[in-house]
Amino acid sequence: MKKEWFTISVYSENNVGLLNRISGIFLKRHINIESLNVSKSEIDNVSKFTIVVYTTEKWVRNIVGQIEKQIEVIKAFYHTDDETIYQESALFKIASNLLFDERQIQNIIKESNSQIVTVSREFFILAKSGRRYEIDEMYEQFKPFGIMQFVRSGRISVTKDEMQISTLLKEFQHN
Repeated sequence: MKKEWFTISVYSENNVGLLNRISGIFLKRHINIESLNVSKSEIDNVSKFTIVVYTTEKWVRNIVGQIEKQIEVIKAFYHTDDETIYQESALFKIASNLLFDERQIQNIIKESNSQIVTVSREFFILAKSGRRYEIDEMYEQFKPFGIMQFVRSGRISVTKDEMQISTLLKEFQHN
């Protein structure tokens, strides 16, 4: 089986220690978590873990099965990149003098559709949202000029099709 990118969505109660147990499932299988985001979900009092991994479908199916065995987990799903709409966000801290002295910096900002968040005498902060490769490209463009600080968020994603958990909960509420 070939490796590919998968987004795992885990719906759970918000309990202490669950993240540690979930990460242990990946550790045992020597699968690196490429991106992790935890937030509230569309369901009241339910958290959503969004985990990105590069592995085979066989392994991701096995992992999702192990995650669902955790008591606090309501349901877990996995999707390919083609089945989701996703983005990441990044912040770049760059020396302020470059904003005025390097014309290419202004071109990068304009062409990348990034936003200037703040400007001070010493630095300015750029925010960029998009696909991972777009942020990587912007990083590579700024690298020769010097990046003072850089941070990237975990992936956030929604599925193109309705999530089965929404259907399951509707059926449960009607019974």
